[in-house]
Amino acid sequence: MEKAMKRDNINVNDRQLGCARINSPEDQNYLKGMAAAANYAWVNRSSMTFLCRQAFAKMFDSTPDDLDMFMIYDVSLNIAKVEEHFVDGKQKTLLVHRKGSTRAFPPHHPLIPVDYQLTGQPVLIGGTMGTCSYLLTGTQQGMEETYGTTCHGAGRALSRAKSRRNLDYTEVLSALEEKGISIRVASPKLVMEEAPESYKKCHLAGISRKAIKLRPIAVIKG
Repeated sequence: MEKAMKRDNINVNDRQLGCARINSPEDQNYLKGMAAAANYAWVNRSSMTFLCRQAFAKMFDSTPDDLDMFMIYDVSLNIAKVEEHFVDGKQKTLLVHRKGSTRAFPPHHPLIPVDYQLTGQPVLIGGTMGTCSYLLTGTQQGMEETYGTTCHGAGRALSRAKSRRNLDYTEVLSALEEKGISIRVASPKLVMEEAPESYKKCHLAGISRKAIKLRPIAVIKG
């Protein structure tokens, strides 16, 4: 991206905001790579869902349908989408790149499924290993202020590097154990990066409307 920015005289305040013009070869290659990564993620989540359903069916000698194991919603994160938005009172076609966030359209938006036209787009907000998660819905206010965008998680209060430096994995495991939370992980030291202390309080994020509070009993990450 840096070569493309220099060639096209694009200046940004931070190198992490590196970009290229949409019709440039660099950007078109980026969008193709992004689409491939998104397809991989869809298949990965679908595979985990299938294996989960099969495991529950075997354990309870039933079928996933009889156990009401239906997927409520699935959505891509950290992805760019071509959308229509109002900018300075005028409707424009934009490529909205959501990094560390996800789409949250309000009720009656034409791009959300019929089942959610009255409620707004579902938003899945994962908590931390020690807090609850939430199911939210998009709002008109969010559409106007953030182009229909909200966070897709609690948000990091500490970087992964700071978490490893400042936290002791034995203390993190002990604190989680006191809450009745156990972890199976290849390396216990990895839990420091995902410790509850490393994340913000997700209910302080705003923008979206809380619909359902979820207390996870099992989480599969892969």
